[in-house]
Amino acid sequence: MKFFIHTTGCKANQWDSYVIGNRLKDKGLVPGHISDADIIVINACTLTDGAERDVRRFINMGRRKNGKAKIVLAGCHSQVYPDRDYGADLVLGQEDKFRIDEYLQKKGRFVTDILSPGIRPLIGDDGSGGLPTGRTRFFFKIQDGCDRFCSYCIVPYARGKPRSRPVDDVLRVMQQLKKKGIQEVVLTGIEISAYHDPATGSDLKALLRRLEKSETPERIRMSSVDPRSIDDELVGIMASSDKLAKSIHIPMQSASDKVLEDMGRQYTQAYMRNLLERLHSGLKDAGIGLDVIAGFPGEDEERFLETYRFLEDAGFYYLHVFPFSARNGSLAATFPDQVPGALKKERVRLLRQLDGVKRRTFYEKFRGKRMDIIPEGKLYKGKYMRGYTDNYLPVHIPFTKILENSPIAVTVKGVEDGVLVGDAEGVL
Repeated sequence: MKFFIHTTGCKANQWDSYVIGNRLKDKGLVPGHISDADIIVINACTLTDGAERDVRRFINMGRRKNGKAKIVLAGCHSQVYPDRDYGADLVLGQEDKFRIDEYLQKKGRFVTDILSPGIRPLIGDDGSGGLPTGRTRFFFKIQDGCDRFCSYCIVPYARGKPRSRPVDDVLRVMQQLKKKGIQEVVLTGIEISAYHDPATGSDLKALLRRLEKSETPERIRMSSVDPRSIDDELVGIMASSDKLAKSIHIPMQSASDKVLEDMGRQYTQAYMRNLLERLHSGLKDAGIGLDVIAGFPGEDEERFLETYRFLEDAGFYYLHVFPFSARNGSLAATFPDQVPGALKKERVRLLRQLDGVKRRTFYEKFRGKRMDIIPEGKLYKGKYMRGYTDNYLPVHIPFTKILENSPIAVTVKGVEDGVLVGDAEGVL
């Protein structure tokens, strides 16, 4: 039997799909294509309306391309909205998906309550088997869950309370990944700043210090980090590290104090300004990304312009822009003064236009500079391969298969063919 997995949403979901795939392989199934698979799994995000539309579209596409396959809808969407299955044969919740092999002969909905009393460990993904060989980047989930309950967010209901992978387990898997030839690991989670070793309570900063002294892949990158957790100590750890990438992604969401208050974010525009200044001071040429939500309820023109003008003046690399989605079950879905859809789209357009300006400005800072990348094997525009620098610049070089997964030096040339390009100088 063959299986095919389609993953939407965050990097934590990519790890989850990797684990699901291992469970199916252990059962004797082999990877296939959507057109010939016996089992099609959709590990689905539910963060936005767009994510839900993707679920529906992919299920319909699966039916068109492979009418005989059993379609399994799993993960965050199933956990929060199990009745919105769009015709899937089997619906598995957040914990149940890690036991997918137990449900292959069944149909229906199997969704375990993850908000019941007590804190479960990080389950179903011990990382012990089937680790890939020679892959350039690997997304490694060290934490799951969130209990912040921001008013716009459904994730705590989809993922449950925070729980973390034991430090010793993290170190063991990192050692295995190095031996497998993986050059870069991205530490992922729903809220990695909430990381705490279950046995000792040691936090993310303690883990990063242990990783610095342990056997790991050459480069370690962190996924999204809550702005309240980025203190001078964390910045210092990143600045002094030989392994930690000098890039950081921050879910800012807004720069209007009133909107931030209504979101339940518990910081202010002044805090964010100071944070960006501290990052620039402590991390030279850091690649800083920001999440922004456009059209939150009550965001009138004045409050939107507060955010836009702050971003115009602020020093950062790129934006991830999302229109606000009123998700059933979240507090903000009940708020008055919902912003019309057309206005949200216009604000998203303006912010993404600003994102393009910021990216180009950041790219220009490095024109003519020598930097290091780890080329990946995917072909771009029929002639390029891409690798990321320490500060997350996506530098494209002429495709040369032998360079895949080998750290090399490049000289950044500038934007050509719509991508940032460079000249390869040789393997490091």
